[in-house]
Amino acid sequence: MKTMSNESMKTGKNNIAIGFLAMGAFMAYGFLLIYLRDFAPGKEEWVASYSAGKHFEARLAHVHGNLFAFLNILIGYLLLHFQAQLKNVKTISWLALAGLLMPIGILAEVYLGAPPLFVLIGAVAMTTAVIALGTAFFKMKPIHV
Repeated sequence: MKTMSNESMKTGKNNIAIGFLAMGAFMAYGFLLIYLRDFAPGKEEWVASYSAGKHFEARLAHVHGNLFAFLNILIGYLLLHFQAQLKNVKTISWLALAGLLMPIGILAEVYLGAPPLFVLIGAVAMTTAVIALGTAFFKMKPIHV
């Protein structure tokens, strides 16, 4: 087995670290959404439009932010442990990180009126990362223990 340099160790480590940080941020955002739904002044208006418009988009950002954060943690872990046997690990790592643009882009749409460009870039990046990693594992030579 190859020994890994500090640079190659970063490949999965960054996905894990950023994944946990993003998960924490989107969990905190979830607590804000709970506050707005259950405790904030004017909560009745929030509840009445819960399944449409900005409220729905805000919940999409929360859910996809946590999903994509978890995917980064999982992808990072797998890249750390199998990078010697897999191809394109840096590309897969960067694509997974770029996938976080999707939930960030949703929030930018909701709060800043931004166009959905980052949502699309993030969605394509994460989908590509997951397919590329699956393909890399499929093509990986068996490990003999």
